[in-house]
Formats: sequence, structure tokens, C-alpha cells
Amino acid sequence: GFKAGVKDYKLTYYTPDYETKDTDILAAFRMTPQPGVPPEEAGAAVAAESSTGTWTTVWTDGLTSLDRYKGRCYHIEPVAGEENQYIAYVAYPLDLFEEGSVTNMFTSIVGNVFGFKALRALRLEDLRIPPAYVKTFQEAPHGIQVERD
Repeated sequence: GFKAGVKDYKLTYYTPDYETKDTDILAAFRMTPQPGVPPEEAGAAVAAESSTGTWTTVWTDGLTSLDRYKGRCYHIEPVAGEENQYIAYVAYPLDLFEEGSVTNMFTSIVGNVFGFKALRALRLEDLRIPPAYVKTFQEAPHGIQVERD
């Protein structure tokens, strides 16, 4: 039945046909969905809440392209030997993040999503940061050796 105010994230954020790009930031989350929540919906919810899921109530498509900025849950696999645990793989486009800001990247990816009600448990297991994003960071101002000392 219809539930007012409840978003079905799977329609927008679960994209199993998506082919990751060399410039995508890739995250692997171990998740345990709440009872009755399908893993595809839970994975899509992680992608939504850690990218543009909260934007849609504020911004309209006339202002920005959701497709350009949204995270995409592109693969889900069960964790061997664990009941109701899955690894959700999420790809984020570089345009979603501020250049040269680890704080911005981690705030987006892990800041909002851990209190999400569709999940009983969630943990960021792995993160691949592409060279295109790494290159946006400035070098240590006095050289790496001074920073190490």
C-alpha cells in the first residue's frame, strides 16, 4: 500500500547495470537491514543518504541534475557465514565532493548514513579514492620529511 512520505530508494539509487568509472570514489559497506527491508532497498538507501537523498526535498531538477551527483549502489553480495548481512558497493561521482577536502568527503559518505532507520547495523569496510581526487590535495607546505619529523 501507499505510505505517505516514505521514499522507495531502490528506484533511483540501486543501479546494478552501472559500470564504475576510474574517477568514481568506491565504497564497500557491510550492512544488516532491518527485518522486512530487502537488501537492494537497504543498499540503495545507503547510496541515497550518503549522497543526494536529502537534496530532493530542497532542490528541484530545474536547479541541478540528480543523476550527475547521486551515489549508486551497483552491487550487493551476501556475507558468507553471516545471516542477513550484505556488502553494498556504492559508487560516488567526483562532482559530489569538494576538491582537496577529506573532511567533506567523509562527512558526505559516513556522516549522515549511520543513524538510518532501515538498517540495524552499518560499517564502512573499504574505500577506493581515485588518483583524480587525490591530485586535488595540496602537498605538505614544508615537504614530507618535515611533516614526518
